[in-house]
Amino acid sequence: FRRVLFRSKGCILGNNGVGMFFAYYIIDRSCCSQCTRVSREQGKEECKVKLCYQVATPDVAIADSVTAYQGSLDKSFGDLGRLGYDGVELMTLNPGELDWKKVKDTAEKNGLSVVLVCTGEIFGQLGLSYTNPDEGIRMEAIRRSKEIIDFASYLGANINIGRVRGQYCKELTRDETQELAVKAFRELADYGAPKGVNIALETVTIMQTNFINTLAEGADMVDRVDRPNFRLMMDIFHLNLEEKDIYEAIRRYSPYNIHVHLADNNRRYPGHCGLDFEKILSTFKECGYDGNYCTEIFQIPSMEEAAKRAIAHLRPIADKVYGKKTENLYNNR
Repeated sequence: FRRVLFRSKGCILGNNGVGMFFAYYIIDRSCCSQCTRVSREQGKEECKVKLCYQVATPDVAIADSVTAYQGSLDKSFGDLGRLGYDGVELMTLNPGELDWKKVKDTAEKNGLSVVLVCTGEIFGQLGLSYTNPDEGIRMEAIRRSKEIIDFASYLGANINIGRVRGQYCKELTRDETQELAVKAFRELADYGAPKGVNIALETVTIMQTNFINTLAEGADMVDRVDRPNFRLMMDIFHLNLEEKDIYEAIRRYSPYNIHVHLADNNRRYPGHCGLDFEKILSTFKECGYDGNYCTEIFQIPSMEEAAKRAIAHLRPIADKVYGKKTENLYNNR
């Protein structure tokens, strides 16, 4: 492991418009090339922006509700590599059932980086959470999350926390729920830190949970947890539903952000409906974000067509906004 000085450039809103500031923090972590874990030493950028797609590993039950490419990893990674994606975000449930080396080798063979591993199906398919009134359920949710941290560490990736955090319920007070969440988040962050894994807390719409819906609530939780590897991620679909102004929210909370999910306002592929993705990516760039953008969408009309249309819309925008500094290995394949 090595000690790295991180600089996070953010935006603040004032009477005279938008100003820039820099936040610094230090954490021990292993050296890796993932953009969600990008570091700058002596002003030198180590990696480039990546356009990624969410992929379900074979242990996840196939369903129309799954917002990821599904099936064998040979097909999923092969299809996405040929389409010109730079990386993938894995949705997994039982990493112990997977051949970790094969996962990593198959991704690399297709020119893909694994940038993040999701914990969502711990809740989605098993109904487990960190704030359930049942202690046994809470412990199992944490145990499974640690397995995912181990898997992510092997792949050189981070993890996120979405619905698995749980929600407010009648059996517990709001304070009790929050304290259980803080305790779980700290335990997971402390477990992930020596393994070089960052944890990205995702704010989620009230239609899916009643706990941590807005970036303000998410940032408050990050401050309470007080661990340098516990940060926020921004999902544009959720921001569009929960924030009064997407762009102001991105600017205000960008110092907390380490990962981005993209979807149009109907949860279909970017470019299908009404969101302005050039303005969205431009706002992130304005605030210094140069990490990963991962498409998390319903696989409509098919996963092949959704992935194709998403990259067709996003690649020209990303290249325009970032000056063709995105990974974009498509022409080399």
